[in-house]
Amino acid sequence: MAGSGDPPPRGSSGGGDDEYRSTVFDESFVRAARLQEFSARERIADREHPVRPLQSRPPRGTPWRGMVLAVLIVLAFGAVVYAGVSGPRQPVEQPGPRVMSSTVVPLSPGGGSRVPGGRPSRLFERSPAAEFRTGAAGVTLPPARSTAHFADSQVLAALSVAKEYVVESSLNPEVLSGGTARPVRILVDPGQHAQFDRSIERPAADGHHAATGWLVRFDPGRTEFAGEGVRVRGTMQVREAEADALEIVTDHVFVYAVRPARAGGDRADGADASLFTVRRELRLRFDREDLRDHHLTVERSEVRAGPMSCAARAHDALRPLTAGQEAGADHPAGTDPYLRDGGDSPVCGMLDPSSLPSP
Repeated sequence: MAGSGDPPPRGSSGGGDDEYRSTVFDESFVRAARLQEFSARERIADREHPVRPLQSRPPRGTPWRGMVLAVLIVLAFGAVVYAGVSGPRQPVEQPGPRVMSSTVVPLSPGGGSRVPGGRPSRLFERSPAAEFRTGAAGVTLPPARSTAHFADSQVLAALSVAKEYVVESSLNPEVLSGGTARPVRILVDPGQHAQFDRSIERPAADGHHAATGWLVRFDPGRTEFAGEGVRVRGTMQVREAEADALEIVTDHVFVYAVRPARAGGDRADGADASLFTVRRELRLRFDREDLRDHHLTVERSEVRAGPMSCAARAHDALRPLTAGQEAGADHPAGTDPYLRDGGDSPVCGMLDPSSLPSP
């Protein structure tokens, strides 16, 4: 019979401890235990508590360092956003509208030279405008070729608007007679409308507000048209002003058959007409918004027109010398060199006799 201290024989039922034989108390099981037995010395000091609870440890694999780093990044980003929102802001300057500048130069036939007169058809035949086309047919477009930043369709759109502006501002009878300026205004970029409106309503010879810088306009109380249409010849050149803008330079000569305005209507003989020539050079700008909205910006306008008297005002309307008239002792108005910001100085040119119809 086995002693009480000997282990039970194999295969026998050893009592209550047999049910724990299948449990393996490995190192991970021991470390995971919540309780730890006191040492002998600790048990003597504290007989009521033979064991103490272990401090809980975070489970292995928890990314604490990554979480801390993420929190720091969020805090830093929030500080930057807060500083940007609450800090002082520098005002962003918006570019103002472009200002059109213009020069209108009367061309005088010189003292003693009378303006030739006759029937309009005969005058055109004997003038340098004999081979010019009539009306809008004389405003021809060059080939529309793509540029570095604009497709050929965009270049064609700019050329089409430029031609429309030239036609409406130089050939439209209602515009020429001063009856309206709306067909021209609707083509101008809205940023220039204030300058355009002031030029039409209150013209000034200051280099920026001449009505004749925007369009061709005659004084209806002095001049009327004699028929036969307007003879036109000129060129148009297109280039990139910058990566987001096109520039078109137009240079056209317009020849009008005019005569003095009469309250009683046309004269019976119709032989009192004369020719009046206007040379217009325009620098037009098109940004992408202008191309989208069918607008343009007029940057520069240079006009030379004659025969006119140097003393005649040319900034509000053109006042031709008509058949049989002469300029006399013509000279431009005086200029005060002490005035600053007074606009363009009054200038006048001499009209070459070869530009007039031959006898």
